[in-house]
Amino acid sequence: MVLTERVYELVRDFPADERFGLSSQIKRAAVSVPSCIAEGNARRSTRDYLRFLSMATGSLAEVQTQILLSARLGFAAPAAADACLAQHRSVAMLLQALVKSLRSKSSQVATTCNSPFPVPRSRS
Repeated sequence: MVLTERVYELVRDFPADERFGLSSQIKRAAVSVPSCIAEGNARRSTRDYLRFLSMATGSLAEVQTQILLSARLGFAAPAAADACLAQHRSVAMLLQALVKSLRSKSSQVATTCNSPFPVPRSRS
């Protein structure tokens, strides 16, 4: 959510004619990141959670691209863009660690047999 707040601060200085262009697009992508994380967390399965985290990762990539583009177009002050990109890197690392942890948890659960039937064992 801190990244989203920083993005909103960043776009305040964009030209007025960008209100419905890049400004709107970057805010929408920034809001999507924590929203997807929250929605995925509320799901009942790790698989669904991972799917929503994948969408959050895609939105995060959009935010990065749009911050870089806004700096290249001169809409964002370099210091403000750098602050957003630093926050972006932090979010990206946390999101990647969460995905890795959930995948590890998911693979551990998958290797555990939950069958009510006995598992045949080979005789040595």
